[in-house]
Amino acid sequence: MTPLKTYLTLSRVYISLFTACSAATGFFLGPYHRIVDVLVPAAAVFLLACGASALNQCQERDIDAKMERTRRRPLPSGTITLAQTLSFSLVLIVVGLLMLMQAGGVKTLVLGLVALLWYNGVYTYLKKATAFASVPGAAVGMIPPAIGWVSTGGPLFDARLAAICFIFFLWQIPHFWLLLLSYGDEYKKAGLPSLSNVLSPAQISRVTFTWIFAASVACLLLPLYGAIKSPIVYFSLIPPAAWLIWYGRLLVGKHPTLSVSSGLFRKINIYLFLIMSLISLENIFFHVP
Repeated sequence: MTPLKTYLTLSRVYISLFTACSAATGFFLGPYHRIVDVLVPAAAVFLLACGASALNQCQERDIDAKMERTRRRPLPSGTITLAQTLSFSLVLIVVGLLMLMQAGGVKTLVLGLVALLWYNGVYTYLKKATAFASVPGAAVGMIPPAIGWVSTGGPLFDARLAAICFIFFLWQIPHFWLLLLSYGDEYKKAGLPSLSNVLSPAQISRVTFTWIFAASVACLLLPLYGAIKSPIVYFSLIPPAAWLIWYGRLLVGKHPTLSVSSGLFRKINIYLFLIMSLISLENIFFHVP
């Protein structure tokens, strides 16, 4: 593994970019003035997410070594030392927090610290304590859009922000449980509490579909909270929601396959990215003369 690939893997770049995009969505939804101003909060969230990911891999290096899916990561494979990873993580976290302070002052800094403590503290601990850790852990997905929103001067308690944050919360849970359907046995071998010890695969599939259905419907309710204003954008949300629900129904079939959960994992990510894009583009058009 090359040094560049090592640090990209530690940072989980794709997930961190997705997190930065959610912060940008909150920014564009808020009362911003210049489009270029999105760069600082989005970059800050990206760096903070990269640092939190690297720190998480330090915390879970022994667990990662026991799972086929993660044993080739830099720490369990011996590509990088623990000290190097901790240094890398702390630099990214500190820079990310300083940039958050620059982006929106104390409020965004506090939100960044809460996200870090919730993910690397509460959620990381709960994963070893309960099979349902993903439910409280999903709360961390609500913070990046709030950071973007607050950096524009938007009030923290606002119906539009609450509606967007709720969607990110709903999305996080099936995102994890679809991974569980694919890699549940590995979590067991690693000694982690697993839903597959509590529920059958069929039950997990049905519950996961329920969360996917709820996330899709919640997106269609965004106009009620003022998060979407254009009828064109609203009606553009309906086909992808129907597409996701239609494909997701395969989870409640008699024998949901591994390919179904893997395919749906990609589709739910694509769907949320589409939602973020539509919200951002509509608000760019709305705010810019």
